[in-house]
Amino acid sequence: MTLFGHTLQGPEIAVLVSLLLVLVLWSMRLKGERDWVRWFRQWESDRKARRAAEIAAENGEASPKPDEPRGPWG
Repeated sequence: MTLFGHTLQGPEIAVLVSLLLVLVLWSMRLKGERDWVRWFRQWESDRKARRAAEIAAENGEASPKPDEPRGPWG
């Protein structure tokens, strides 16, 4: 097999395949990490909203509007 004018032998092909496999595994891991962070942020915001509604109900107030920003990042 020739790549960029250089003939590749068996070990060099194995190294390229290994590097590609590591790249695929790393990208899958990164995607899983992003999904977990997205899930955790959603869970945390839902938990805060439930807690704010409980506190408002205990105090006899109307529940806070869901469109109100609840922190520096909304």
